[in-house]
Amino acid sequence: MNILVLYAHPVETSFNAGLHRTIVERLGAAGHTTDDCDLYAEDFDPRMTRAERLGYHDQRGPNDAVAGYIARLQDAEALVLSFPVWNYGYPAILKGFFDRVFLPGVSFKLVDGKVRPTLHNVRKLAAITTYGGSRFRAMLMGDPPRKMVKRTLRATIKPGAPVSYLAHYSMNLSTDQTRKAFMAKVAASMDQF
Repeated sequence: MNILVLYAHPVETSFNAGLHRTIVERLGAAGHTTDDCDLYAEDFDPRMTRAERLGYHDQRGPNDAVAGYIARLQDAEALVLSFPVWNYGYPAILKGFFDRVFLPGVSFKLVDGKVRPTLHNVRKLAAITTYGGSRFRAMLMGDPPRKMVKRTLRATIKPGAPVSYLAHYSMNLSTDQTRKAFMAKVAASMDQF
């Protein structure tokens, strides 16, 4: 399976970087082809330009500023997101990826003013993430990243595709033991992906 791994963390020595390495290594060992998209290493610009917004509903083409990213998304058979949750949301670089790449004609089309998902090439979706706070605190805030994955992205990909969301909560209180346990859980999930 061709898997697009979207990774969003700026520090190469972080726990998230370790999770990212594990994801890519385990998917490769399981025989998958990975397109490892490290948004920071690729210097992805999350800012939608004025011209992009004005042409938001235009037909997509090779001259789009993000045409390469669109092609990578459309070539993917599965999508794995690897990111930390900051301020109860995605890092800006990942949010910007969704804003600039998940476009009309790419992940959906408008038919008589109604959204029709079109990213049916993606047959599997997983998110691996960390939260500084507890699961309870995330729930009190509505847990927007979980909802985006489990509801919005799920509705965009192939209907009925499996979606998983693995989160290590309370990173502010984590220990070597809790981090190792979560790393093992992620490794096992990628082995079975």
